[in-house]
Amino acid sequence: MATPEQQIEMVKQQFDRVHAELSKTIVGQETTVRQLFITLLCGGHALIEGVPGLGKTLLVKSLSQILRLKYSRIQFTPDLMPADILGTNMVKEDEGGNRFFEFFKGPIFGQLILADEINRASPKTQSALLEAMQEQKVTIFGQEYSMTPPFMVLATQNPIEMEGTYPLPEAQIDRFFFKLRVAFPTHEELLHIIEKTTEGQQTELQEVLQADAILQMRSLVREVPIAVHVKNYIIRLIMATHPTDQYATENVKKYVMYGSSPRGVQSLVLAGKASALLDGRYNVSRDDINAIAKPALRHRVVLNIRGEAEGLDPDDLIDEILDSIPEKKIMYPGRVVD
Repeated sequence: MATPEQQIEMVKQQFDRVHAELSKTIVGQETTVRQLFITLLCGGHALIEGVPGLGKTLLVKSLSQILRLKYSRIQFTPDLMPADILGTNMVKEDEGGNRFFEFFKGPIFGQLILADEINRASPKTQSALLEAMQEQKVTIFGQEYSMTPPFMVLATQNPIEMEGTYPLPEAQIDRFFFKLRVAFPTHEELLHIIEKTTEGQQTELQEVLQADAILQMRSLVREVPIAVHVKNYIIRLIMATHPTDQYATENVKKYVMYGSSPRGVQSLVLAGKASALLDGRYNVSRDDINAIAKPALRHRVVLNIRGEAEGLDPDDLIDEILDSIPEKKIMYPGRVVD
């Protein structure tokens, strides 16, 4: 049986191999790639935000090839119906003329699902996808169908074109483990993009990881220990996103309507464990939590009307909270915990 040190080294090597293979087609985006891999290791789903043309679709498709996962792409449109995603029963006839129902699975029955422009679909269709994400199964005419693990949905949305869209309700956005922002390339990265896409030949990606290894690493993530003081730091961080809490900053009190739900706690803990493994450690530090606080919380900090009107960015509020939380003991009824 492998020692913890060997297991940590295995996870690091697997990520390095995935990153190296992705770099054949994806220029830059190191932070996005790392955060996607953390999402995969934690068994979550990610909401990816970025303007068109930044390679979001290429990134997801390339990742499915490298991981040898069944890839499905769903292009969301206003007329897309739940059956177009989940599948439906069709009437068929056998050789004897007897009719029967046969279920034809929809594109949701993949392993790595790209939900492109999810905010263009109606709330009914969005709910069908989000239910499958949450339950890891769907029910069609009373029959349950489970998803093949590992199952991961990567949904994209365009932040600059809102006409004809149906913004996801806060309660549904909360089901995403991370919200990732794909930044515009730098000058040097644009030069690399030109060289890769207009001058050379297309690169073939090699498979470097399989489903069994992914599931094994998911189990390892949950075994990573986390100290009590780090758990309490996470609790203080979550509580500070609520405008009525004692740890809330003045700007949180002024501009935030709702803070993070308990899912934010779960995301911070699991992502912190995965981040520690990728850095070669078998324990979670405060720095691990700070590194993944924005993707874990930016979609869980809901601005009020004043904050929306002033164009406030939740990331700035999260930075402010991280700077303000004291490294002090927190009081609980009847006890004091570091």
